[in-house]
Amino acid sequence: VQLQASGGGLVQAGGSLRLACVASGRTFSIYAMGWFRQAPGKEREFVAAISSSRTTTYYADSVKGRFTVSTDNAKNTVYLQMNSLKPEDAAVYYCAAVHAAGYYRLFSGAAEYQYWGQGTQVTVSS
Repeated sequence: VQLQASGGGLVQAGGSLRLACVASGRTFSIYAMGWFRQAPGKEREFVAAISSSRTTTYYADSVKGRFTVSTDNAKNTVYLQMNSLKPEDAAVYYCAAVHAAGYYRLFSGAAEYQYWGQGTQVTVSS
């Protein structure tokens, strides 16, 4: 599957952005999806995940209550709605996919994902 992320940009602290990641090549619904981010000089870190059933989600503590992951299977798209953005949320955001045998499984480790998008830059000004 190929992943194409978009929606990044410059936003003021407290503002919102919605990232989108379009999947192509295979049946979208068989993949669990995740969002990760990487700031300069830091390791890639987990942000959010959604199961292939689309009924379970999981978030990093740092974004819980502010970010929401969702999908539109008809559009083969996973979204990351980011509200109340903080300067420390600034990073390149990546979407990822894994062919999940477990319908409700969630994946938070980068090494668990098989496919990655190219990343989209999010900049938050204070």
